[in-house]
Amino acid sequence: MNYLSAENVGKTFSDRWLFKDITLGISQGEKFALVGNNGVGKSTLLKILTGELAPDAGKVSIRQGKRLGYLTQQPVVADGLTVKDVLFSDENEIAKVVKEYEDCIHHPDTSPEKMQAVLERMEELKAWDYEAKVHEVIEKLGVPDFDKKFSELSGGQKKRIFLAQLLLQEPDLIIMDEPTNHLDLSAIEWLENYLSGANITLIMVTHDRYFLDSVATEIIEIDRGQLYRYKGNYAYFLEKKEQREEIVKAEVSKARNLLKKELDWMRRQPKARGTKAKYRIEAFYDLQEKASQDLRKDKLELDIKESRQGGKILEVEHINKNFGSLPIVTDFSYVFKKNDRIGIVGKNGIGKSTFLDMLTGKLKPDSGEINPGVTTKYGYFTQESISLNPENRLIEEVKSIAEFITLSDGSQVSASKFLDSFLFPPEKQYNYINKLSGGERKRLQLLKLLVTNPNFLILDEPTNDFDIDTLNVLEDFLDKFSGCLLLVSHDRYFMDHLVNQLFVFEGNGVIRLFNGNYSDYRDWVEEQEALRASPEPKKAAAPAPVKTPEIQEKKKASFKEKQEYEKLQGEIDKLEQEKNEIAQKMNSGTTDHKQLQEWSARIQAITQAVDEKTLRWLELAELM
Repeated sequence: MNYLSAENVGKTFSDRWLFKDITLGISQGEKFALVGNNGVGKSTLLKILTGELAPDAGKVSIRQGKRLGYLTQQPVVADGLTVKDVLFSDENEIAKVVKEYEDCIHHPDTSPEKMQAVLERMEELKAWDYEAKVHEVIEKLGVPDFDKKFSELSGGQKKRIFLAQLLLQEPDLIIMDEPTNHLDLSAIEWLENYLSGANITLIMVTHDRYFLDSVATEIIEIDRGQLYRYKGNYAYFLEKKEQREEIVKAEVSKARNLLKKELDWMRRQPKARGTKAKYRIEAFYDLQEKASQDLRKDKLELDIKESRQGGKILEVEHINKNFGSLPIVTDFSYVFKKNDRIGIVGKNGIGKSTFLDMLTGKLKPDSGEINPGVTTKYGYFTQESISLNPENRLIEEVKSIAEFITLSDGSQVSASKFLDSFLFPPEKQYNYINKLSGGERKRLQLLKLLVTNPNFLILDEPTNDFDIDTLNVLEDFLDKFSGCLLLVSHDRYFMDHLVNQLFVFEGNGVIRLFNGNYSDYRDWVEEQEALRASPEPKKAAAPAPVKTPEIQEKKKASFKEKQEYEKLQGEIDKLEQEKNEIAQKMNSGTTDHKQLQEWSARIQAITQAVDEKTLRWLELAELM
């Protein structure tokens, strides 16, 4: 039974079809992920499906009695409303009484009579399950104080409140545009599990590849105005997409060869002869349309010369930072080394961006020292595009830094040519920055950063507003980048493929240093939780040992154990190197499914071996 049906839907912009003849139906329990390059019309299609935008062709119908919930990228709310006003709809009787109950428990001056009346109403409507869900949703998504004015919140907080509102409404069909933006990693993992439920029906646009793999039952791609469907995970989608594109190339090539013959035939036929083969004339125009397809694909090109990096890169010594009584960083020290690739994880609002601002000198620590090397040149990509002047044209913004840009091979290109490689063709380069879309602003911001030839990249949420193809290019560039990389990202796939060490912000100023990527860290956290949850077996009281000089002395490492200790470090390094080499092969774009499985199995075996050897190395280190 279809909850929603779209038949031959089309939309035009500036006298060209953005897409046309799109037919789509979604039934209960199905979960579609909509993918495609920036600008192909993904968000536009969602707006048409929700009724926010009218199609120029075709129609959309929602089954009677089915409720639709829509999470947009830019939610708008009337002025003066509080968080609780937005979260709870007065149209829903249960939501209304839960709102009253939450209001009572958040205000200690509530009279006992009012509290009693609300409790009785909660019981009458059996609203306790709903109230429990409210607490789970607001806790997991990090919803701020209920009494806070909605207009005073940041863009990320507003997005999280609208997501919470949508989930609490429990619609029959959920439509979401980039639901993971502005969520921290723990919130994304919770949302992933929630949306994977059997009773959830979903259409979403997302660039988060792990989220897409875990939630979606089908991937739908918009490409050159047409819609293509793939029943399978992200790897399957990439494989079938490449096969489809090869078939299209062969068909277009064949059509172009045949068109030459048909064109000669058309020219030879007398124009006045109305009885000439009409079917062949119609076939000619169909052939002409197929042969004229432009198969070229615009692809972001990242190529810069890196500044030389000296021996001293960045030394952080016992830094502390508080906001009022809230500790952000407490006694943190670290010496950055060449080719460090570090990810930063922690809940929203815990101080990650503040930490980055201190490292780059935008903010001073309360105490401690931050000493960059003489040759260290930062490239700092922030969440806000404040470095862009909205009154400038694109070409002016780049030329204000450099007229010519040096590439990795030493050659130079003009600012205009460099803009072109960043998917800003000459006809767009004289547009004003305030006319750019969110994705285009991010791309220009990245361009400005790379023009300065940094050797220490600090990227704060660089994946927002980029499509998957652009992320793959950025990922490949960063993988080859030989300088230091410090990365904050909620995209776990992006993080896993680029970092081998983490700064984990645990709260109260504590920053844990963890060796491994994000998936390694999650596995470690789960192991620790399992250990804490398992009851310790009761041990029989042992007799007091007889104290002798032998057992009072700490055991010392034998010669053989010393040899093993020195050998283990080399073995661990060798395994880590092999793991990185296999990861690079997996990211090279091969579609050999069997080969990918073998590589994946080998990585799992290496990870297990490294864990075992590291544990033994730590045991020996204690003896040493």
